[in-house]
Amino acid sequence: MLLEIKNLIDPKQLTIMRAALSGGVFIDGSSSAGKSAAKVKVNTEIDQNSEMGQQLAKVMVGNLYANQQFKDACLPHKIAQPLFSRYQQGMKYGEHIDDPVMGDQARLRCDIAMTLFISDANEYEGGELSIHTTFGIQNIKLNAGNLILYPASSLHSVNEVTSGERLVGVTWVQSMIADTQKREILYELSQARNELLFSEHNLKDSTVKQVDHAYTNLVRRWTQV
Repeated sequence: MLLEIKNLIDPKQLTIMRAALSGGVFIDGSSSAGKSAAKVKVNTEIDQNSEMGQQLAKVMVGNLYANQQFKDACLPHKIAQPLFSRYQQGMKYGEHIDDPVMGDQARLRCDIAMTLFISDANEYEGGELSIHTTFGIQNIKLNAGNLILYPASSLHSVNEVTSGERLVGVTWVQSMIADTQKREILYELSQARNELLFSEHNLKDSTVKQVDHAYTNLVRRWTQV
């Protein structure tokens, strides 16, 4: 599933994040990539272990957990500490698939990848996130504060930035539901369930309860925790 979440980060938080990144110390981005991905990764990023890296990560993760659309789509079990990357002119990230498992001691299975756009789309040329899907290649470039999520098993890349600067936050989720198709079914059902639960239409209580119970029991049946 390819899904955009609009306005994950509000303008006030974005201003603070951008100010922090503008004065941040960036290191070679290949240091955080897997063996295969490191060969095609050309960017820089904030050190995850730095105070800034940890503070920015808390903001992003906090907003994810507060977002109902994210929770419905991902049914998150664990979220990896986000990375904050910078792509300047000539930088890119060649085609790759994310590692299936991340972390040394606190391991996380990578089910879902996501990119938070911190730079506005008109601040740089190129730099599209290019994802191979069953409907062909999708080139994605969103405005600041918006996030795209997609299966971590997808072949994807970041096109070369030809001018300007691309700032993004990236992270990965281990879902309680490992199977992508099952997550899609549950997401669609959750949207219908939410509409019934919170709408003002004169629906029979029994109908609302049936949908709610079906969703709840499917999550129970398919969850792996």
